[in-house]
Amino acid sequence: MAMGSLKHVAFILFFWFPSLRAEETASSQRCDFPAIFNFGDSNSDTGCMAAAFYPEVLPYGETFFHEPVGRASDGRLMIDFIGSSTIRRQNRTVFEGGTPFTFEIQTQQFNQFKQRTEKFFNQGRRNSFERHFPRPEEFAKAIYTFDIGQNDIAAAINNVGKEDSNKVISDIVDYFANQVRNLLGLGAKTFWIHNTGPIGCLPVSMPIHNAKSNVTPVEGYTDQNGCINYQNDMAREFNKKLKNIVVKLRAEFPHASLIYVDMFSAKYDLISNANKEGFVDPSEICCGYHEDGYHLYCRNKAIIKGKEIFAGSCDDPSKYISWDGVHYTEAANRWIANKILNGSFSDPPLPIAHSCHAQ
Repeated sequence: MAMGSLKHVAFILFFWFPSLRAEETASSQRCDFPAIFNFGDSNSDTGCMAAAFYPEVLPYGETFFHEPVGRASDGRLMIDFIGSSTIRRQNRTVFEGGTPFTFEIQTQQFNQFKQRTEKFFNQGRRNSFERHFPRPEEFAKAIYTFDIGQNDIAAAINNVGKEDSNKVISDIVDYFANQVRNLLGLGAKTFWIHNTGPIGCLPVSMPIHNAKSNVTPVEGYTDQNGCINYQNDMAREFNKKLKNIVVKLRAEFPHASLIYVDMFSAKYDLISNANKEGFVDPSEICCGYHEDGYHLYCRNKAIIKGKEIFAGSCDDPSKYISWDGVHYTEAANRWIANKILNGSFSDPPLPIAHSCHAQ
């Protein structure tokens, strides 16, 4: 199975001062977030992994930035429309799909950033930093977004039969909860938590593109969209446990606002209605090679059936849901963002601009 090749795992700690006004409504209860701090994997990484390791090259970034900027897509990501990493430590190198930027490391980096920023302001250097860094009092007023867990599920899928998947998923969720508690202890109050998407619907997982899938899958192996059922079932189990832990955290921290966002349903909705929404078949990949049972990642070369193949990009990424078999295109990210930001897939059902009022 190709899921072991999730190479673009990274993290982002991102802050943005302009207030979230895109979702402004007539209600006077709109939140005025001075900053966004995001914790996540390559679905929301705006360049930290590329800065730490190998930088992306074209055609990454071609749609919006017209140059590679570290994002694992042709353009913008979900976090760009809102305003890679694992939850647990993985015993793998970056070349095997591992990353040193686990959720724990991200929270420690955030704490270090917070302490250093407060030190600058306390030293009377406010004028030099207030235009580029959040003021100490703004950390509590910020929104904290999370899009993480996909790589943990991928690792669990690779170890099916070797580990108790139910226990592994429980451990992942407990680890996640402890890091959220750490952030709550640092003064964070508003949380926008994405569950994980339908990992079995990633083209790199689908039998149609898997070089090891020469044998016709048994009945029930895939669903009506060609997605692998048991992989999606693991994602659903993770999401169920994640939602339960969010409910538990609400009881523990009644002063905090924790919004659970059903990214799985939003993404699966797009995949199920791809043609209706103007996209090509969701199994198709814009940047990469996926024919004759072979899969090459974006910009890779290989000799296939005696011929050198270069995995280039498609002519129009806006027609594709998948950019490189693992990550979504800008067009798909925009579609999904438009679905979730108004609260349609949230529990409680609040738009992101009102999420500070979920206590």
